[in-house]
Amino acid sequence: MAANTKAVKLRIKSVQNTMQITKAMELVASSKLRRAKERSEICRPYFKELYQTLCDIANGNTEFSSVYVKENDNDRVCYVVMAGDRGLAGGYNSNLFKCLEKDAKGKDYVVLPVGKKAVEYFKRRKVELVTEDFGEIQGLNVADCFEMANILCREFKDKGFGSIKIVYTEFVSMLSQVPHAISVLPLSDLDKEPGISGIRNLILYEPDSNEVFDAIVPEYLAGVLYGSVCDSLASEQAARRTAMESATSNAEEMIETLNLHYNRARQASITQEITEIVGGAEGLN
Repeated sequence: MAANTKAVKLRIKSVQNTMQITKAMELVASSKLRRAKERSEICRPYFKELYQTLCDIANGNTEFSSVYVKENDNDRVCYVVMAGDRGLAGGYNSNLFKCLEKDAKGKDYVVLPVGKKAVEYFKRRKVELVTEDFGEIQGLNVADCFEMANILCREFKDKGFGSIKIVYTEFVSMLSQVPHAISVLPLSDLDKEPGISGIRNLILYEPDSNEVFDAIVPEYLAGVLYGSVCDSLASEQAARRTAMESATSNAEEMIETLNLHYNRARQASITQEITEIVGGAEGLN
């Protein structure tokens, strides 16, 4: 019985140590989430407006014959997958990869992974990678997104692949993060919002529309990439905060249960000792 109470006591101490770690990680995630959420909210209007503007132009303007507008002969898809750098974020990374696998089922595709977890995931599955230069999403900035956009645009123009999609997690709220796979190139694949009609060719371009359009597209792609990076970072921190909060709550419940078991075992041990003493005393009489 003494051995049993000792084991329970050690277990309580172990859970308390784990709870301290999860509580600290929850506080760190909350601090990072505040900054990530602010950055996401600042850039989201630009991200959405830029995306919708290109949708409008691609679906409504018939003058353009840019390489970025129409599909080429290559059926291969390039996925830009934005995962986290670390785990302990609940189902954040796994849900993102499930979204990718669902969208990529039956397709020939390559991947540009962003984040350590994405690099590790696709290396294990021996998926062809465009580059591993963006293996840490935490440190990505606007300049990195422009570099990424230039690589993707160059490969797209050289017909290395026929379309580009971004797989990222949209930050909806503190408790809701939704993974999406959105098309970004060619622009003919973009979806218009309901009720938007075609745009008439009322704008004059100098030197010509194709050159202007081809110069704008890398800027557009970099903006969309940066917006999705900001959303992904906010989603990761929100998922980690929720997971650590849940782990801390579970640890508290476990400690309460273990304390109950310990008290019962201790009470049973004391009762047994008293019984033995009374029995010995009666034997002497």
